[in-house]
Amino acid sequence: MASLDRVKVLVLGDSGVGKSSLVHLLCQNQVLGNPSWTVGCSVDVRVQDYKEGTPEEKAYYIELWDVGGSIGSASSVKSTRAVFYNSVNGIILVHDLTNKKSSQNLYRWSLEALNKDSSPTGVIVSNGEYDREQFAENPVPLLLIGTKFDQIPETKRSEVLTRTAFLSEDFNAEEINLDCTNPRYLAAGTSNAVKLSRFFDKVIEKRYFTRDPSQMTGFTDRKRFNFKSLHYD
Repeated sequence: MASLDRVKVLVLGDSGVGKSSLVHLLCQNQVLGNPSWTVGCSVDVRVQDYKEGTPEEKAYYIELWDVGGSIGSASSVKSTRAVFYNSVNGIILVHDLTNKKSSQNLYRWSLEALNKDSSPTGVIVSNGEYDREQFAENPVPLLLIGTKFDQIPETKRSEVLTRTAFLSEDFNAEEINLDCTNPRYLAAGTSNAVKLSRFFDKVIEKRYFTRDPSQMTGFTDRKRFNFKSLHYD
């Protein structure tokens, strides 16, 4: 097993959205009994059977880098995190479905990770907008995961799912909504499990097989997005 090839996937999102619980569930297939705040970065590993069930099936290590969730703009905070953003093969963006601000902040997280926004020039952000054109030259596969689905009242679920659909479209990424305290949301054969496997296969393909930039997944739409309202201008 030590000889398996590996890929690096960042797990990004605000503090408290459930990243550590999610990573534990993905890697151990168990609920994390006593989650705590992540300081710096925590790394866990799962094995992915690439193209499972086909003649091309091969096992890979998926390194999940759970990055501490302070979104503070202080340059020292960003500089500290910048070391984790090197040689990234994929990104899982995590938000709390009961907290709209955590969804809005995913744009800042993606900006920081993909542009390594710890430089003096930073990223162009003004009036609540960012220019997606900045990402066109550095795309990586993305997956959007909403947590605490169980805490959304039935009367609010349609509204929340509409909002996550906007997010999914904007990031050109599939979405998974779940409860990290219930493993059945990722049970084998479910649509969530299929999406997760498809994402990891895509990360592996980009790392080891893709040479044509047109086949890479990422921010290809050149629109501007207002993350204050979560609607296109």
